[in-house]
Amino acid sequence: PAVYDMLCRADSIGVFQVESRAQMTMLPRLKPREFYDLVIEVAIVRPGPIQGDMVHPYLRRRAGREQVSFPSEALARVLGKTLGVPLFQEQAMQIAIVAAGFTPSEADGLRRAMATFRRNGTIHRFRDKFIEGMVARGYERDFAERCFRQIEGFGDYGFPESHAASFALLVYVSAWLKCHHPAVFAAALLNSQPMGFYAPAQIVRDAREHGVEVLPPDVNASDWDCTLEPGGSGGLALRLGLRQIKGLAEADGRGVAAMRKNRDSPHFSTKRKMGTVPIFLDPLVLWRKAGVRPAALEALARGDAYRSMGLDRREALWAVKGLPADPLPLFAAAGEEERGAEPAAALPEMALGEQVVDDYRSLRLSLKAHPVSFLRASLARQGIVPAEALAHLPDGKPLKVAGLVLVRQRPGSASGVIFATLEDETGVANIVVWPDVFERHRSAVLKASLLAVEGRLQREGLVIHVVARRLIDLTARLGELTEPAHDAAAPSFEPARARADEVKRPGTDPVLPGRAPSQLGRHPRNVNPLPKSRDFH
Repeated sequence: PAVYDMLCRADSIGVFQVESRAQMTMLPRLKPREFYDLVIEVAIVRPGPIQGDMVHPYLRRRAGREQVSFPSEALARVLGKTLGVPLFQEQAMQIAIVAAGFTPSEADGLRRAMATFRRNGTIHRFRDKFIEGMVARGYERDFAERCFRQIEGFGDYGFPESHAASFALLVYVSAWLKCHHPAVFAAALLNSQPMGFYAPAQIVRDAREHGVEVLPPDVNASDWDCTLEPGGSGGLALRLGLRQIKGLAEADGRGVAAMRKNRDSPHFSTKRKMGTVPIFLDPLVLWRKAGVRPAALEALARGDAYRSMGLDRREALWAVKGLPADPLPLFAAAGEEERGAEPAAALPEMALGEQVVDDYRSLRLSLKAHPVSFLRASLARQGIVPAEALAHLPDGKPLKVAGLVLVRQRPGSASGVIFATLEDETGVANIVVWPDVFERHRSAVLKASLLAVEGRLQREGLVIHVVARRLIDLTARLGELTEPAHDAAAPSFEPARARADEVKRPGTDPVLPGRAPSQLGRHPRNVNPLPKSRDFH
């Protein structure tokens, strides 16, 4: 029951086949409570059933809002378990045989026609024989035409029941793992990347929301893959692997982990330990005795993987940059540990916001904070509500939301409608962009990494959307990190512009009214640090 409860809440990020936006919208409506419900769930969110007008009749009948009736006992036997709606190719073949007089060979021809997409398909050739065959056997012409229209929808991709059942088994297995072992599930997903609809940042966020303690990558604790270790609360914690560090070659990452696990190696301290495994004391040991290349040492520093050595990202980069290009065999043999090491320096502490930006650059995620959290005060002044507030607002309420663009989808069955998923520090918001709105805001919809949406809340039970009326690209807000004037404890992402922009666009900044672009600070790494959204068409 706990697995089905989770699925009914559309809590299915990472779950095989049902993590897409469309499936997550369907789950709270279909409310699966047994295995065959998952078979239907897999099959119904397909272009065929959607184009064939099978989805809404099935949901109405399942919810008891529409009577289930059959014009004959023969069709009741064929369509009984799907409430009178043909959802599977096998059912279409059986209808053709029992209601339209097809021979098994002719029904197999119908199946082959259904298995091809409509632009190349031949299913229309069966129309007259199917409809006239049903009319000749006493069925109403309107009912026969409706049946064929539904079957014709399979030309836009429908499932055989056997295929859907095989997929449904994997849905349940992966949902069971997510429900009962979320740390194990998240580790497996991260180690299988790239895959699915969601990037590592969203998988990690979801795991933390399920109570999983997530630990950063570290040279003294991480393997190449993500692993599990005892957590602070007595359960399992997820340790991010060195694979998460951008620019670190797999051979280097695996080499670090293998050298650390060699308990007989003389390359480690015997005084300090992390758990039961000897640890590296400083980057110099990694460079000289473990043979890690300078480029890999720098990648590890940018990934903030030296914290167990007492070095933050900036201190680690300073130490790594101070190493010479190649170790000298004479000094290496003599154990001259100080050779090439930079003298200690009092480096300025990195602000939290700057750490988060560098986390996204090197890890594609951050365990320290969410980028939008630094903008929250400014967004609130503009009337933008956090994603978590949507669950408590009434249907039809005008509102504004903003977040990082995780996924864009433009399904062929949606008549040009675009669906987007935005994430802020409190959760996600699902956005619907109608074609006319898209045409007015094409650039923002397609290019923005940070997007603000003005629209209206649409609620159907647990399914919540924001129907967009206006969209604003706020990506420039991610380009520059400064300390805000009024709250030094909460650094924020400020708009980034080259100073030459004042020539083309003089005046105040539209995102921060009252402030001219020349008043905004500049950052030497004036680039968008966020990974691209995952877009599907």
